Amino acid sequence: MDPVTEFLDALQTERGVSSNTLSAYRGDLASFQRFLAEHDRTFQQVGIEDLSLYLLTLKRQGLGRASVARRLSALRGLYRYCLREGGVARDPTERLEAPRLPRRLPRTLSPSEVAALLETSPATGPAGLRDRALLELLYATGMRASECLSLRIEDVNFSAGYVVCTGKGSRQRLVPAGALALEWARRYLAEGRPRLAKRADSGALFLNQQGKALSRQALWGIVKRAARAAGLRAAISPHTLRPSFASHLIERGADLRSVQAMLGHADISTTQIYTHLPSSALLDMYRRFHPRATHQARTRSSRVAGSALPQASPPQPETRMNPRVAGSALPQASPPQPETRMNPRVAGSALPQASPPRPEPRMNPGGAR
Repeated sequence: MDPVTEFLDALQTERGVSSNTLSAYRGDLASFQRFLAEHDRTFQQVGIEDLSLYLLTLKRQGLGRASVARRLSALRGLYRYCLREGGVARDPTERLEAPRLPRRLPRTLSPSEVAALLETSPATGPAGLRDRALLELLYATGMRASECLSLRIEDVNFSAGYVVCTGKGSRQRLVPAGALALEWARRYLAEGRPRLAKRADSGALFLNQQGKALSRQALWGIVKRAARAAGLRAAISPHTLRPSFASHLIERGADLRSVQAMLGHADISTTQIYTHLPSSALLDMYRRFHPRATHQARTRSSRVAGSALPQASPPQPETRMNPRVAGSALPQASPPQPETRMNPRVAGSALPQASPPRPEPRMNPGGAR
């Protein structure tokens, strides 16, 4: 048996990786085997120079940094396994640096966009009930697409209000599900699934028209149709509901450890990326206080011809705020008005400004004041 086959078997038996992960590793390692055959090298002869040439070849083929990093990760796992089993004397990937990947913020939907996505799905007929229950559970639990498709009927506990998710490495976790999502799942099981199931029932929760477990392609189609019906123009996938679930929880005060447990993240740093997303409260504060956040502010600032320096207040009796500064505490010069003025650079300040100049007393011609 060749080392690649042994490594893939070990991944499946020892770590319990999913079939999708195995398929990706198999394709990545097959690419490396073709490279070795073209350069007349064996697996045991590979050195760091060969690996550097292989990565350069991948870049010349147009592969992105993420794809190159994934193939290098497969090679690291393969050589570490072979070194442990005695198949090679050294690990050539040990000193090879992976390409740095940019940390991109995930695409999320607002709560109103999520509501539109879920509620525009026609919940009529067995397929409509299935689609609505599926979308509701995806958002209510933050499951991965693969976890949702692998759900079985017994994984939904209606009395306790949770769902058993089987994630990466066949690790299971309990995730709470909202009452609305459970109600749609109950309706689907009572009215929709019996009409989709065939004589040989697989036990999968979500079925297609042939009575088989729903595929990833079918799930993508359901989400895409719902997004079009809701009028959402941005690119939306089944995964979009997962970061939306996390960001909405954190925005409303949920702690990171709880969200990490619900998402099934092994490392909390993966969950922390959702704290960098702007919340609705943060956006509201920005719109209220930034001098150019609204159309009215832009209209007012156009009168100043782009100058950021504080302008002199016109001599009007009413209190006026500085239109280009929000929250600044530096005092402005007060116009010569008799009454006490509000500080135009501080919202709500009642500190008195300098009084207008009064007539100076004149000296008595005799020398007495």
